[in-house]
Amino acid sequence: MNKNHLNGHDYKTLALAALGGALEFYDFIIFIFFAAVIGELFFPPDIPDWLRQLQTFAIFAAGYLARPLGGLIMAHFGDRQGRKKMFTLSILLMALPTLAMGLLPGYSSVGIIAPLLLLLLRMLQGAAIGGEVPGAWVFVAEHVPEKRTGLACGILTAGLTFGILLGSLVASLLTSSLSSQAIAQGGWRIPFLLGGVFGLLAMYLRRWLHETPVFTAMQQHKALSAELPLKTVLVHHGRSVLLSMLLTWLLSACIVVILLMAPGLLQKLWHLPAAMTLQANTLATLMLIVGCVLAGALTDRLGAARVLLVGCLLLALSSWTFFQVAARAPQHLFVAWAVVGLCVGVVGVVPAVMVRAFPPEVRFSGISFTYNIAYAVFGGLTPIVITLLLNLTPLAPACYVLALSIMGMIIGGGLQFCARRKASVAA
Repeated sequence: MNKNHLNGHDYKTLALAALGGALEFYDFIIFIFFAAVIGELFFPPDIPDWLRQLQTFAIFAAGYLARPLGGLIMAHFGDRQGRKKMFTLSILLMALPTLAMGLLPGYSSVGIIAPLLLLLLRMLQGAAIGGEVPGAWVFVAEHVPEKRTGLACGILTAGLTFGILLGSLVASLLTSSLSSQAIAQGGWRIPFLLGGVFGLLAMYLRRWLHETPVFTAMQQHKALSAELPLKTVLVHHGRSVLLSMLLTWLLSACIVVILLMAPGLLQKLWHLPAAMTLQANTLATLMLIVGCVLAGALTDRLGAARVLLVGCLLLALSSWTFFQVAARAPQHLFVAWAVVGLCVGVVGVVPAVMVRAFPPEVRFSGISFTYNIAYAVFGGLTPIVITLLLNLTPLAPACYVLALSIMGMIIGGGLQFCARRKASVAA
């Protein structure tokens, strides 16, 4: 059999990994779509609305703060005990808190215990997602043939993106089919209960997955890391840490600005209708899913350096055009947003580069540390930076993405130079 092609087992592994990742991301983000009603039910009714909203979003943010710690703990055991065990644990750690959120009593029933329990469950969700994303990338990359790593990581990243889209669609369906009173009386629980049940189902299906051949070989040859994996990463792989953090900055910022912040920005800056921006954003998310798979496939064929170089150039052009269209020609918004959504798919290259940046014995820890720390920092700072820059120019989001696209092109050029130099030395 040709070792450069995916077989039936590889496709099953990819499908189950992508399904589980999509459901975990759905569970993680569904909270934000019902933040308003959650705030009303889980905090004292006599506090100001701004304080209630602040406390609700603080609980949402707690999930992001818990990501690095949860990711590092699971990555440590993933490098020592096996990828599959942590891959299964992460989805269980997400499914149970999500299910419990759908069953939680409100403030009127148990008082201050309600928001405290909500905070605890949210932090457990954060810990789970911190281990799921790096673990999933490592798991699929170590299962497929080496020359199909890009496609595997691209498909998985598309699956994670689908989880965001699924959350948006479920929230839209519920809010359009139920009254505000019905949602407050219990309708808000439905997406959490669904997420928990389907998460447990995905965990059951992951029982049929096998440990990665790479980890099994390391066990047999007693090649597991002798030191603390994170210590090895920090002491011996500083260049890979820097590379992975910069690429995570590119990944997180593009998704935060183009998909998460853009609808609100367009409504505020240029007074575009909410329905229009949300519909166009959904189309852009669909195109991002396509873009991730396409970028992954091209990575295997052309190399990560070239795809990153050209992809970031297209991202720079399309993102600048998108914000110009939003400001001056909103009748073309759907096309412009779809194109930039497709170009954001260049982030599908990122996990393939990160997987190859760290040796197998510390791969899980290396990716988990760099991805989760960088995502927590840059994902959290990006909205703040954009807000501050808006005081200077309404095109601040476009300038921010443009700057990061240039950084991505520089990284791509650097990777290409290093690959050519390595090839010349080998020759």
